[in-house]
Amino acid sequence: MSDSSLSFFTKHEFLIRRLHSLSGLIPVGAYMVVHLLVNASLLNGAGTFQKNVNQIHALGKILPLVEWMFIFLPLIFHAAIGVWIIRTGRSNHDNYRYVANWRYTLQRWTGVIAVVFIFFHVFHLHGWFHGQWWLSNVAEPWGMAQFRPYNAASTLAIAMGALGGFVWPVFYALGVTACVFHLANGVWTLGITWGIWISPESQKLATYICAGGGVLLLFVGLSALVAVKQLDIDEARDIEDRIYHAQVSSGELQPNPHKRADEPVAESDGEGSGADVAEDSSGQGEGHP
Repeated sequence: MSDSSLSFFTKHEFLIRRLHSLSGLIPVGAYMVVHLLVNASLLNGAGTFQKNVNQIHALGKILPLVEWMFIFLPLIFHAAIGVWIIRTGRSNHDNYRYVANWRYTLQRWTGVIAVVFIFFHVFHLHGWFHGQWWLSNVAEPWGMAQFRPYNAASTLAIAMGALGGFVWPVFYALGVTACVFHLANGVWTLGITWGIWISPESQKLATYICAGGGVLLLFVGLSALVAVKQLDIDEARDIEDRIYHAQVSSGELQPNPHKRADEPVAESDGEGSGADVAEDSSGQGEGHP
Protein backbone atom coordinates (compact mmCIF):
# COMPACT_ATOMS: atom_id res chain seq x y z
CA MET A 1 0.00 0.00 0.00
CA SER A 2 1.12 3.59 -0.60
CA ASP A 3 1.92 5.98 2.24
CA SER A 4 -1.27 7.93 1.53
CA SER A 5 -3.43 4.82 1.77
CA LEU A 6 -1.68 3.69 4.92
CA SER A 7 -2.19 7.09 6.53
CA PHE A 8 -5.88 6.94 5.62
CA PHE A 9 -6.31 3.53 7.24
CA THR A 10 -4.24 4.56 10.24
CA LYS A 11 -6.27 7.73 10.69
CA HIS A 12 -9.57 5.84 10.62
CA GLU A 13 -8.33 2.62 12.18
CA PHE A 14 -10.82 2.65 15.07
CA LEU A 15 -13.87 2.81 12.78
CA ILE A 16 -12.43 0.53 10.10
CA ARG A 17 -11.60 -2.26 12.54
CA ARG A 18 -15.10 -2.16 14.00
CA LEU A 19 -16.75 -2.21 10.60
CA HIS A 20 -14.45 -5.06 9.65
CA SER A 21 -15.39 -7.13 12.68
CA LEU A 22 -19.07 -6.31 12.27
CA SER A 23 -19.12 -7.24 8.57
CA GLY A 24 -17.53 -10.57 9.47
CA LEU A 25 -20.54 -11.35 11.65
CA ILE A 26 -23.32 -9.58 9.75
CA PRO A 27 -23.89 -10.27 6.94
CA VAL A 28 -20.94 -12.50 5.97
CA GLY A 29 -20.94 -14.79 8.98
CA ALA A 30 -24.72 -14.97 9.18
CA TYR A 31 -24.91 -15.89 5.50
CA MET A 32 -22.30 -18.62 5.94
CA VAL A 33 -24.33 -20.21 8.74
CA VAL A 34 -27.49 -20.18 6.61
CA HIS A 35 -25.52 -21.43 3.60
CA LEU A 36 -24.13 -24.42 5.50
CA LEU A 37 -27.54 -25.24 6.98
CA VAL A 38 -29.13 -25.24 3.51
CA ASN A 39 -26.38 -27.50 2.21
CA ALA A 40 -26.82 -29.84 5.17
CA SER A 41 -30.52 -30.18 4.33
CA LEU A 42 -29.32 -32.58 1.63
CA LEU A 43 -29.16 -35.13 4.46
CA ASN A 44 -32.97 -35.17 4.28
CA GLY A 45 -32.85 -36.00 0.59
CA ALA A 46 -32.66 -34.32 -2.78
CA GLY A 47 -36.27 -33.14 -2.52
CA THR A 48 -35.68 -31.14 0.66
CA PHE A 49 -32.52 -29.60 -0.75
CA GLN A 50 -34.24 -28.71 -4.03
CA LYS A 51 -37.12 -26.99 -2.27
CA ASN A 52 -34.68 -24.93 -0.18
CA VAL A 53 -32.79 -23.90 -3.32
CA ASN A 54 -36.09 -23.01 -5.01
CA GLN A 55 -36.98 -20.73 -2.10
CA ILE A 56 -33.72 -18.84 -2.60
CA HIS A 57 -34.23 -18.54 -6.36
CA ALA A 58 -37.82 -17.43 -5.89
CA LEU A 59 -36.25 -13.96 -5.59
CA GLY A 60 -35.89 -14.11 -9.37
CA LYS A 61 -34.19 -11.15 -11.05
CA ILE A 62 -33.41 -9.39 -7.76
CA LEU A 63 -31.30 -12.34 -6.55
CA PRO A 64 -28.08 -10.98 -8.13
CA LEU A 65 -28.71 -7.61 -6.46
CA VAL A 66 -29.30 -9.26 -3.09
CA GLU A 67 -26.17 -11.38 -3.48
CA TRP A 68 -23.96 -8.43 -4.38
CA MET A 69 -25.37 -6.09 -1.72
CA PHE A 70 -25.45 -8.55 1.19
CA ILE A 71 -22.82 -11.17 0.31
CA PHE A 72 -20.17 -10.28 -2.26
CA LEU A 73 -19.56 -6.59 -1.49
CA PRO A 74 -19.40 -7.09 2.32
CA LEU A 75 -17.15 -10.10 1.72
CA ILE A 76 -14.82 -8.08 -0.52
CA PHE A 77 -14.70 -5.30 2.09
CA HIS A 78 -13.99 -7.78 4.88
CA ALA A 79 -11.26 -9.50 2.85
CA ALA A 80 -9.59 -6.25 1.76
CA ILE A 81 -9.46 -4.88 5.31
CA GLY A 82 -8.26 -8.28 6.49
CA VAL A 83 -5.30 -8.05 4.10
CA TRP A 84 -4.50 -4.61 5.52
CA ILE A 85 -4.64 -5.97 9.07
CA ILE A 86 -2.34 -8.87 8.14
CA ARG A 87 0.18 -6.50 6.55
CA THR A 88 0.19 -4.07 9.48
CA GLY A 89 -0.23 -6.50 12.38
CA ARG A 90 2.42 -8.61 14.05
CA SER A 91 2.12 -11.93 15.81
CA ASN A 92 4.28 -12.65 18.85
CA HIS A 93 3.66 -16.38 19.06
CA ASP A 94 7.38 -17.05 18.46
CA ASN A 95 8.20 -15.23 21.66
CA TYR A 96 5.09 -16.02 23.71
CA ARG A 97 3.60 -19.36 22.77
CA TYR A 98 0.21 -18.88 24.37
CA VAL A 99 -2.96 -20.28 22.83
CA ALA A 100 -4.34 -16.78 22.24
CA ASN A 101 -1.28 -15.84 20.21
CA TRP A 102 -1.56 -18.94 18.06
CA ARG A 103 -5.23 -18.16 17.54
CA TYR A 104 -4.19 -14.68 16.43
CA THR A 105 -1.98 -16.21 13.76
CA LEU A 106 -4.50 -18.89 12.76
CA GLN A 107 -7.19 -16.23 12.43
CA ARG A 108 -5.17 -14.54 9.74
CA TRP A 109 -4.08 -17.67 7.91
CA THR A 110 -7.58 -19.13 7.90
CA GLY A 111 -8.78 -15.81 6.54
CA VAL A 112 -6.39 -16.14 3.59
CA ILE A 113 -7.43 -19.76 3.05
CA ALA A 114 -11.10 -18.77 3.26
CA VAL A 115 -10.71 -16.09 0.58
CA VAL A 116 -8.98 -18.53 -1.78
CA PHE A 117 -11.57 -21.20 -1.01
CA ILE A 118 -14.54 -18.90 -1.60
CA PHE A 119 -13.07 -17.69 -4.90
CA PHE A 120 -12.69 -21.24 -6.22
CA HIS A 121 -16.04 -22.26 -4.73
CA VAL A 122 -17.78 -19.52 -6.71
CA PHE A 123 -15.74 -20.38 -9.82
CA HIS A 124 -16.53 -24.07 -9.38
CA LEU A 125 -20.30 -23.82 -9.00
CA HIS A 126 -21.50 -20.29 -9.68
CA GLY A 127 -22.39 -19.31 -13.21
CA TRP A 128 -24.78 -16.45 -13.65
CA PHE A 129 -22.52 -13.38 -13.49
CA HIS A 130 -19.53 -14.67 -15.48
CA GLY A 131 -21.00 -14.04 -18.93
CA GLN A 132 -21.33 -16.46 -21.80
CA TRP A 133 -17.83 -15.86 -23.19
CA TRP A 134 -16.28 -16.62 -19.80
CA LEU A 135 -18.47 -19.69 -19.37
CA SER A 136 -17.77 -21.11 -22.84
CA ASN A 137 -14.06 -20.32 -23.03
CA VAL A 138 -12.82 -20.42 -19.45
CA ALA A 139 -15.18 -21.97 -16.89
CA GLU A 140 -16.63 -24.93 -18.75
CA PRO A 141 -13.37 -26.11 -20.38
CA TRP A 142 -11.98 -26.37 -16.84
CA GLY A 143 -15.10 -28.16 -15.59
CA MET A 144 -16.32 -25.15 -13.65
CA ALA A 145 -19.76 -23.51 -13.23
CA GLN A 146 -21.60 -26.83 -13.39
CA PHE A 147 -24.31 -26.20 -10.77
CA ARG A 148 -27.92 -25.86 -11.99
CA PRO A 149 -30.47 -24.52 -9.48
CA TYR A 150 -33.29 -26.56 -11.03
CA ASN A 151 -31.28 -29.80 -10.61
CA ALA A 152 -29.50 -28.79 -7.44
CA ALA A 153 -28.42 -32.01 -5.74
CA SER A 154 -27.64 -34.01 -8.87
CA THR A 155 -25.48 -31.34 -10.51
CA LEU A 156 -23.75 -30.65 -7.19
CA ALA A 157 -22.91 -34.35 -6.89
CA ILE A 158 -21.59 -34.43 -10.48
CA ALA A 159 -19.41 -31.36 -9.87
CA MET A 160 -18.05 -32.79 -6.61
CA GLY A 161 -17.34 -36.11 -8.29
CA ALA A 162 -14.95 -34.63 -10.83
CA LEU A 163 -11.14 -34.96 -10.60
CA GLY A 164 -11.29 -38.51 -9.34
CA GLY A 165 -14.07 -37.93 -6.83
CA PHE A 166 -11.79 -37.01 -3.93
CA VAL A 167 -10.01 -33.75 -4.85
CA TRP A 168 -13.05 -31.49 -4.53
CA PRO A 169 -14.39 -33.09 -1.31
CA VAL A 170 -10.97 -32.69 0.34
CA PHE A 171 -10.73 -29.12 -0.94
CA TYR A 172 -14.19 -28.31 0.43
CA ALA A 173 -13.48 -29.99 3.77
CA LEU A 174 -10.36 -27.87 4.26
CA GLY A 175 -12.11 -24.73 3.06
CA VAL A 176 -15.15 -25.18 5.29
CA THR A 177 -12.91 -25.91 8.28
CA ALA A 178 -10.94 -22.71 7.67
CA CYS A 179 -14.13 -20.65 7.27
CA VAL A 180 -15.71 -22.06 10.43
CA PHE A 181 -12.60 -21.47 12.54
CA HIS A 182 -12.29 -17.94 11.16
CA LEU A 183 -15.90 -17.20 12.06
CA ALA A 184 -15.88 -18.82 15.50
CA ASN A 185 -12.61 -17.21 16.56
CA GLY A 186 -13.71 -13.97 14.88
CA VAL A 187 -16.82 -13.83 17.05
CA TRP A 188 -14.60 -14.13 20.12
CA THR A 189 -12.36 -11.34 18.79
CA LEU A 190 -15.42 -9.23 17.99
CA GLY A 191 -16.44 -9.42 21.63
CA ILE A 192 -13.06 -8.01 22.62
CA THR A 193 -13.14 -5.31 19.95
CA TRP A 194 -16.61 -4.14 20.96
CA GLY A 195 -16.01 -4.50 24.70
CA ILE A 196 -18.66 -7.21 25.17
CA TRP A 197 -16.48 -9.49 27.26
CA ILE A 198 -13.67 -7.76 29.12
CA SER A 199 -13.04 -9.69 32.32
CA PRO A 200 -10.99 -12.92 32.26
CA GLU A 201 -14.04 -14.87 33.41
CA SER A 202 -16.26 -13.57 30.62
CA GLN A 203 -13.53 -14.18 28.05
CA LYS A 204 -13.11 -17.76 29.25
CA LEU A 205 -16.85 -18.37 28.99
CA ALA A 206 -16.91 -16.79 25.53
CA THR A 207 -14.07 -19.09 24.48
CA TYR A 208 -16.12 -22.17 25.43
CA ILE A 209 -19.23 -20.84 23.69
CA CYS A 210 -17.41 -19.89 20.48
CA ALA A 211 -15.48 -23.17 20.40
CA GLY A 212 -18.65 -25.19 20.96
CA GLY A 213 -20.53 -23.25 18.32
CA GLY A 214 -17.64 -23.70 15.91
CA VAL A 215 -17.52 -27.46 16.41
CA LEU A 216 -21.28 -27.71 15.87
CA LEU A 217 -21.16 -25.56 12.73
CA LEU A 218 -18.23 -27.58 11.38
CA PHE A 219 -20.22 -30.76 11.88
CA VAL A 220 -23.12 -29.21 9.95
CA GLY A 221 -20.83 -28.05 7.14
CA LEU A 222 -19.03 -31.37 6.70
CA SER A 223 -22.27 -33.37 6.88
CA ALA A 224 -23.24 -31.94 3.48
CA LEU A 225 -20.13 -33.53 1.96
CA VAL A 226 -21.18 -36.90 3.36
CA ALA A 227 -24.67 -36.45 1.92
CA VAL A 228 -23.28 -35.59 -1.52
CA LYS A 229 -21.06 -38.67 -1.60
CA GLN A 230 -24.03 -40.91 -0.72
CA LEU A 231 -26.39 -39.37 -3.28
CA ASP A 232 -27.93 -41.45 -6.06
CA ILE A 233 -27.71 -39.03 -9.00
CA ASP A 234 -30.41 -40.65 -11.15
CA GLU A 235 -32.87 -40.82 -8.28
CA ALA A 236 -32.08 -37.22 -7.32
CA ARG A 237 -32.61 -36.05 -10.90
CA ASP A 238 -35.99 -37.73 -11.04
CA ILE A 239 -37.08 -36.02 -7.81
CA GLU A 240 -35.74 -32.62 -8.92
CA ASP A 241 -37.42 -32.71 -12.32
CA ARG A 242 -40.75 -33.75 -10.83
CA ILE A 243 -40.57 -30.87 -8.33
CA TYR A 244 -39.64 -28.46 -11.10
CA HIS A 245 -42.49 -29.45 -13.43
CA ALA A 246 -45.02 -29.55 -10.58
CA GLN A 247 -44.08 -26.09 -9.30
CA VAL A 248 -44.01 -24.57 -12.78
CA SER A 249 -47.43 -26.06 -13.53
CA SER A 250 -48.87 -24.69 -10.28
CA GLY A 251 -47.34 -21.26 -10.80
CA GLU A 252 -45.13 -21.50 -7.67
CA LEU A 253 -41.99 -21.38 -9.77
CA GLN A 254 -41.23 -19.38 -12.89
CA PRO A 255 -39.87 -21.48 -15.78
CA ASN A 256 -36.08 -21.29 -15.98
CA PRO A 257 -35.17 -20.18 -19.52
CA HIS A 258 -31.92 -22.14 -19.33
CA LYS A 259 -33.57 -25.49 -18.70
CA ARG A 260 -33.93 -27.34 -21.97
CA ALA A 261 -37.50 -28.24 -22.87
CA ASP A 262 -36.35 -31.59 -24.27
CA GLU A 263 -34.25 -32.47 -21.25
CA PRO A 264 -35.43 -35.93 -20.18
CA VAL A 265 -36.71 -36.71 -16.72
CA ALA A 266 -34.47 -39.32 -15.14
CA GLU A 267 -36.09 -42.65 -14.52
CA SER A 268 -35.46 -44.82 -11.49
CA ASP A 269 -34.15 -47.66 -13.70
CA GLY A 270 -31.06 -45.57 -14.48
CA GLU A 271 -32.04 -44.04 -17.82
CA GLY A 272 -31.52 -40.32 -18.26
CA SER A 273 -28.31 -40.13 -16.31
CA GLY A 274 -27.63 -37.05 -14.23
CA ALA A 275 -24.44 -36.61 -16.21
CA ASP A 276 -26.54 -35.15 -19.02
CA VAL A 277 -26.82 -31.92 -17.05
CA ALA A 278 -23.09 -31.43 -16.93
CA GLU A 279 -23.09 -31.51 -20.73
CA ASP A 280 -25.70 -28.74 -21.02
CA SER A 281 -23.56 -25.71 -21.80
CA SER A 282 -26.50 -23.58 -22.86
CA GLY A 283 -27.76 -22.66 -19.45
CA GLN A 284 -26.06 -21.62 -16.30
CA GLY A 285 -28.27 -21.32 -13.29
CA GLU A 286 -28.06 -18.39 -10.99
CA GLY A 287 -26.40 -18.84 -7.68
CA HIS A 288 -24.73 -21.78 -6.06
CA PRO A 289 -25.51 -24.15 -3.18
